[in-house]
Amino acid sequence: MVEQVLNETEEEMLARHRKEVRELTATTTGMKKQATKGEKKKKKEISKQIEAMEADLKSRHQNELKALKSGGGGDAKREIDGEQKADEESDDDELNPEDLLAELELADKEKEKVEEKPKEEAQQQGGPKRNRRKEKLAKREEERKKLMEQAASEASGQTDYRRIELENLELLCNRHNLVQYDITPDGHCLFASIADQLKQRHGVEKTVQELRTEAASHIMADPDTYSPFLFDEETLTMKEIEPYCKDLETTAMWGGDMEILALSKIYDCCISVMFSGRSALKVNEEGSKPELKLVYYKHSYGLGEHYNSLRDA
Repeated sequence: MVEQVLNETEEEMLARHRKEVRELTATTTGMKKQATKGEKKKKKEISKQIEAMEADLKSRHQNELKALKSGGGGDAKREIDGEQKADEESDDDELNPEDLLAELELADKEKEKVEEKPKEEAQQQGGPKRNRRKEKLAKREEERKKLMEQAASEASGQTDYRRIELENLELLCNRHNLVQYDITPDGHCLFASIADQLKQRHGVEKTVQELRTEAASHIMADPDTYSPFLFDEETLTMKEIEPYCKDLETTAMWGGDMEILALSKIYDCCISVMFSGRSALKVNEEGSKPELKLVYYKHSYGLGEHYNSLRDA
């Protein structure tokens, strides 16, 4: 790495640093999206990984810049007099990729302040002089425009999964004479959706907490049926059913297929879940009471997966 640093000019190194910052941003963005699909523990672990990756990159960039200067390569050879050295140190600060994004937001305001200063200030010191601050702001503005153009270009090439999902679900609802009833995306959405369906189709009023308690008790009473749902694909181990049910009852832990099955058994009915791009999931089709109808979203909500209630149009 030291050899690479000494063989690079400062301009080449900073260009590479900016590229690595963009690549890390893309990587961490994907990790954050993945974190929305897991449990709170997984989200914390991924957040720590992201912080560590960002800190490592920042530290490496700082060390490489120090190594470049101490090694005498690139721009260091042009440090002939005090004025040139000061100019280059100003440029280093200006283009440091770790500080660039934070400083860009202040660029426009700083530029206006600099331009308002009277021209006589430079003449009082013995004639025209380079306005390094103005040059610095101009370069910042150029970097800001490049970043904005790159972000716009990347965004235009991405598939709009949210729009596709919403359009598909709207078509399915129209076909089956259903309307989507919005439920608050707060971790309780599955239970709130089922509570709305029980009221609409069974005439039964239940709170989210009551449904959580009923589901937890039912699962605890039938471990043979529900234990397979507790296999953890990340650790390749089985979660213990008792602490899982305790969290199910006392926290805002998301519900899924296991909770849908449990509640379909409790209320002796089929529970169907509409999806975009695939056929509906029907659980406990042998139930004797009216079907409860839900809709599932993967891309449409900022917090990740979500359920809404489907009412008759």
